[in-house]
Amino acid sequence: MTRDMRQLDYGELRNIMGEQPYRLLFATVSGAHLYGFPSRDSDVDLRGVHVLPAAEVVGLRTGPETLDRTWFEHEAEVDLVTHDLAKFARMMLRRNGYVLEQVLSPLVVVRTPEHDELVAMAESCVTKWHAHHYRGFASTQWDFFRKKRELKPLLYTFRVLLTGIHLMRTGVVQADLRELVRELPEAPGYLEELIAAKAEAEHGPLVGPSGKRIAADVERLQAVLDEAEAATELPDRPTAEPALHDLLIRARLCF
Repeated sequence: MTRDMRQLDYGELRNIMGEQPYRLLFATVSGAHLYGFPSRDSDVDLRGVHVLPAAEVVGLRTGPETLDRTWFEHEAEVDLVTHDLAKFARMMLRRNGYVLEQVLSPLVVVRTPEHDELVAMAESCVTKWHAHHYRGFASTQWDFFRKKRELKPLLYTFRVLLTGIHLMRTGVVQADLRELVRELPEAPGYLEELIAAKAEAEHGPLVGPSGKRIAADVERLQAVLDEAEAATELPDRPTAEPALHDLLIRARLCF
């Protein structure tokens, strides 16, 4: 029988982490579990950072900047993607909300002191330009929804728009759609119904509100995100580069 993947077995996931070829600074759960709408048959998306030893960086033969491993555990697909710390630090310094969500995910499988440092630095990586990340991500997911008419891309569309609005207003990365519905008055009232429907099937069809109403709400939230970006007091540039540089050197040389 397939396990109900709305619940995570952290002990089992930590055992899997011990099989990785490089030291992990952190591994967290991303995807639908982080976003607040996992299904019975959801995949488990693990994201994190590994550290290549200095010998695999300074020579002619270098180690992998990215590792991607997929396997099945109790008939559920588990996907682990990790980046070397240097690559991940560069992404943190760009307008990449996705990596900030990974660092700040409360669903922590592997935690180290270096992860705590990255968490502390994340706030100094947030800029007003992250609105572009969430606007683009929402546009992509909205296109997927219009083609497939499935709940998953629709919930992703609303999730990233609301995350972007919340970030522009508060400077805080909130990826959980359930929390966003509670905190933002602009969130459509039917989202809780859609979250409940998706919990029963990863690729379930749209139920509830009309397509016309949904399209109007997506357009409205896009405008709210534009307004939040225009009014935000977030800085133009990240300031965490010196601290990330120092952490990278220390992590590399500790082998």
